[in-house]
Amino acid sequence: MAQLWGGRFTKETDKLVYNFNASISFDQKFYKQDIRGSKAHVRMLAKQGILTEEERDQILEGLDGILADVESGKLEITAEYEDIHSFVEANLIDRIGDPGKKLHTGRSRNDQVALDMKLYVRDEIEEIDAELKKLLEALQTIMENNLHTYMPGFTHLQKAQPVTLAHHVGAYFEMFRRDRSRMADIRKRMNTCPLGAGALAGTTYPLDRFYTAELLGFDEPTRNSMDSVSDRDYVIELLSAMSTVMMHLSRFCEEIILWNSNEYRFVEIDDAYSTGSSIMPQKKNPDIAELVRGKTGRVYGALTSILTTMKGIPLAYNKDMQEDKELTFDAIDTVKGCIALFTGMVSTMEFRKDVMEASAKNGFTNATDAADYLVNHGVPFRDAHGIVGRLVLTCIDKGISLDELPLEEYKEISPVFEQDIYEAISMKTCVEKRETYGAPGPKVMEQIIAANKEYLKNN
Repeated sequence: MAQLWGGRFTKETDKLVYNFNASISFDQKFYKQDIRGSKAHVRMLAKQGILTEEERDQILEGLDGILADVESGKLEITAEYEDIHSFVEANLIDRIGDPGKKLHTGRSRNDQVALDMKLYVRDEIEEIDAELKKLLEALQTIMENNLHTYMPGFTHLQKAQPVTLAHHVGAYFEMFRRDRSRMADIRKRMNTCPLGAGALAGTTYPLDRFYTAELLGFDEPTRNSMDSVSDRDYVIELLSAMSTVMMHLSRFCEEIILWNSNEYRFVEIDDAYSTGSSIMPQKKNPDIAELVRGKTGRVYGALTSILTTMKGIPLAYNKDMQEDKELTFDAIDTVKGCIALFTGMVSTMEFRKDVMEASAKNGFTNATDAADYLVNHGVPFRDAHGIVGRLVLTCIDKGISLDELPLEEYKEISPVFEQDIYEAISMKTCVEKRETYGAPGPKVMEQIIAANKEYLKNN
């Protein structure tokens, strides 16, 4: 059992206790970050005269060799080591001897693991952001191609007013754009370096923490050594932001599942993102959308877990904090996988434009526009509201849409109606007259799409 401690102990740790305490099974994900942090630490120690240049070079060469051998498969990270830190240090000592024993000078596993976790989370934020940008690009393409694809907009899952597919998808563009903004905020706020905080109270060695921070791409060192080793706010923030990403994906998946149903038939999901039934040969199931929707709870669970873990921990470091890793790793992998699959699904999905437009017409989504027609001809809105309500009841009785109701029947309910009512309530007119900023009118949407294009180009 390779450990970084033991001098104070008189007998071996119980094997069951060792296994329960060990973290190598999951913190081996940190091997790149751990080696990167160690290299920066060693360079700083040499700069400060704590190590000689020869010792620095031997250690750096040894660390580079370990990294290369792990990545090539020549060196395996095994359970004989308690954690990734002991794996790296033990192998370094085996390779270069006594200079390797100086690697840990001026640091603790507490600030070391805090650094590794920050480096790992920072790297993963960039990968998540890249996946979100690909999704936004896919949504942008759908918007560009569907400026005049009319469909019903819903409230309470009831058809409400006509919109375009570009406008509907644009709502999700805004959601995922905010998700990227949250990721950027987290990365900026967390970008302080904990290395040099020691176990909790710093060290007597003359460390240059600003230099270490600079080498590792941090804005500055952390400002309080106790907070440095006990802070997991950035993990909580990331899990919260990823939960919001999953909530947005789940909402969109729910709509796609509805749209894919026989009752809606708005979309046809590509065969590559669908599955069949083992007993019903006619089935084509939206399993990817359902799985993304289902995995949302998995990410929520990780957030709840870390919040629960952290709520009762006194300063500074406590072993409970080892629980920040496994669920966070799983949540990150889940989110990245879900975004990538969802992007592929929506990019290959076929939209049935004729069905969408027919659904908008048959759902009386132009009823508000019929009322506006009356208002524009001098009828008070409250009276117009009642008149159009009667029109809708007439159409329901006849099984037709407002577009199909004869003019004489319009006039029976209100003589104000004239032939131009049909133009006023056409899907094209209903959408194109909605030109306030943020509305579905094509002129506005063209501005939004152009702004989106500029945003994607620069961010």
